[in-house]
Amino acid sequence: MSLNNIQHIVLVLSGKGGVGKSSVTTQLALGLSLQGHSVGVLDVDLTGPSIPRFFGAEGARVRQAPGGWLPVPVHEAQTRETRGGNNNSGGEGADSSGATIGALSCMSLGFILPSRGSAVVWRGPKKTAMVRQFLSDVLNTLDYLLIDTPPGTSDEHISLLETLLKDVQPPSRLSGAVVVTTPQAIAVSDVRKELNFCAKTGLRVLGVVENMAGFVCPHCSECTNVFSKGGGQAMAAEFEVPFLGRVPIDPAFVRLIEEGVRPSYPEGTMVGGREAEMRVKGNVDGEPSDTADKNAPLVQKYTSCSLYPVFEGIVTTLKQNVEAVS
Repeated sequence: MSLNNIQHIVLVLSGKGGVGKSSVTTQLALGLSLQGHSVGVLDVDLTGPSIPRFFGAEGARVRQAPGGWLPVPVHEAQTRETRGGNNNSGGEGADSSGATIGALSCMSLGFILPSRGSAVVWRGPKKTAMVRQFLSDVLNTLDYLLIDTPPGTSDEHISLLETLLKDVQPPSRLSGAVVVTTPQAIAVSDVRKELNFCAKTGLRVLGVVENMAGFVCPHCSECTNVFSKGGGQAMAAEFEVPFLGRVPIDPAFVRLIEEGVRPSYPEGTMVGGREAEMRVKGNVDGEPSDTADKNAPLVQKYTSCSLYPVFEGIVTTLKQNVEAVS
């Protein structure tokens, strides 16, 4: 059973679609990797697998090995690059020399489907069987396994929890769940159902992330609260669970995922209501900054993103909450 080789298992949940759950999962994985941990991401959103797209691995395919499947590697363990004056310093330690980056891998139905546009028209029993096969047959040896789930409380959730509660020993290695919401009231009202689901099933809530809490303008560099503010924090207080933090919308992160371009910002960019000490990345060897290092690993380029210091704090708090229940 591959689950025996995983130290901490964390589910990423939301009661509503479109709140950026897969984006949060991706950045939690990158943040944990940048803190030196080996990380795996399991995508059990079977009808809308998006993790391959986020990690730029849509063309990858699952490989067989004795005893199961090998996950798709995103990057191997490596040393963090030092970019000196050209780096957008995303917080303390963002360009620290010699820091170790942990290996990152992922598994998704998207690696098995014949094409990106293939529809998954499956009934509940087949979904349940697929989730159980992912948990039993994917060969992982990890510090952290993040499980990206579909919205709501569907067959996938029930099968996932039944299998984890049965097979994970000791039970404390099933660390708990991160719940993602957006600030506005209509999203929070749906996500409350997910917190009730966690309470009914005995799944610990490690924290709430309030996503899309502001918009970082790429021109004037100001962060504006386009979807209101504070709904996720208020919900966390109501349910007496930890609040991990707010995550703004950053178009540069979207461009990083879609085009592989390292983020750069105007000086004085405001992130989440506080100033992030960012420097505009200049040209490298005379090449335009958006093409100079397009082939660099995603994890290296992510350190230049304004969301990196935000998630650095979220990941640090998450690890503390995980250790508290281990």
